[in-house]
Amino acid sequence: MKRLLKGGRVVDPANGRDGVFDVLIDGDRIVRVGRDLPVEADVMVVEVPSGLVVCPGLIDMHVHLREPGQEHKETIATGTAAAVAGGFTAVACMPNTHPVNDNAGVTEYILKKAAEANLARVYPIGAVSRGQDGEQLADIAELRQAGCVALSDDGRPVATALLMRRALEYAGMFKMPVIEHCEDPSLKAGGVAHEGYHASTLGLHGIPGEAESIMALRDISLAELTGGCVHVAHMSARQTLDAVRYGKTRGVRVTCEVTPHHVVLTDEMLVLPIPYDTNVKMNPPLRASEDRDAMLAGLADGSVDVIATDHAPHHYDEKHVEFDRAPFGITGLETAVSLCLDRLVHAGVISLARLIELLSVNPAKILGVAGGSLAAGAPADVTILAPDLAVTVSVARMRSKAKNTPFDGWQLRGGVAATIVGGRVVYEGVGSLLQFLPPAL
Repeated sequence: MKRLLKGGRVVDPANGRDGVFDVLIDGDRIVRVGRDLPVEADVMVVEVPSGLVVCPGLIDMHVHLREPGQEHKETIATGTAAAVAGGFTAVACMPNTHPVNDNAGVTEYILKKAAEANLARVYPIGAVSRGQDGEQLADIAELRQAGCVALSDDGRPVATALLMRRALEYAGMFKMPVIEHCEDPSLKAGGVAHEGYHASTLGLHGIPGEAESIMALRDISLAELTGGCVHVAHMSARQTLDAVRYGKTRGVRVTCEVTPHHVVLTDEMLVLPIPYDTNVKMNPPLRASEDRDAMLAGLADGSVDVIATDHAPHHYDEKHVEFDRAPFGITGLETAVSLCLDRLVHAGVISLARLIELLSVNPAKILGVAGGSLAAGAPADVTILAPDLAVTVSVARMRSKAKNTPFDGWQLRGGVAATIVGGRVVYEGVGSLLQFLPPAL
């Protein structure tokens, strides 16, 4: 049966649409988008309530699903449940699992588990080096054939300039980006927070922004040398943004992402409201207000290409230790949309259409995957947003296995009404306003 999402505001930047349109879905594909589409006898009509926004399915190109090997933190089933609850129809998962996703066997296992969960689409990212040890390239051709869409040693930078050069060269043969965790290990040197006033007052070893920007400059230079595509992950420092802008002016194939937490929070969270709260320990660390403001400016002027969550779930016991000993990272899949709507769109930093570019259009382009568009023939992956919905973040209601977030209790404006993957409703928001999609859809 065909279904018609009728009368909603459609925001589809890839096709230049922002207005009231109907969206016709047949099975797992979008058939047509237009105004006042005729209703045929075999079409089920779904009236979209006023105030909701129909857009291409959101894609998070940087998540950690932890499976295989760290199922006590997260599984592919719980991670994709969190994804669809957060409005994401697809996620790309990093390779730092146990064992590392550096071969076809691990890639195929991830895809098998994703198919069993049958929620969000999962795109595996393969390791640059075997075991992520930074010594020998992984078999890139094997990873690509098995289903990997990009390469990364995330959690660690690519160890040497020569290895990064070879990775860019070989990945370029398969039209795969190399996603880089930009960090000079000698400058990080055991640091656990941003090098600044607040870390100093707490006696914490700092990580300067230059640890990130120096590595970014190396990799941008190598991308220019090789013609390869480098993507700077979870950018946090204003110097790194300058490096990305420099590369783009030279025609280098460089893209970058920022996380919601790096554009909302600063290193002041180290001391307020709770000193030494390990839920604000992340890598790269929360930076100074000048860095946060630079990231906001990059979002507004187009220098930043993607918003990604860097969803990093950890077990309660792992996070509830001394700050120095706690692992880096926070969850992000279920808070990203509300944070972005509240602090970016409603605050006037960016438009809603620009947000959809950052969360859907550009991730699809960079990864070379289907999505980011509501064009005829595209997969029926659709996110329905409720921009004015009052949302209170609650870890008790989170679908992720992990609860490590600094946003518990935050009151935000904007959320997710429904998530549709391949024509199936895989998530509906709570509340009578949002219960508008028949179960058969």
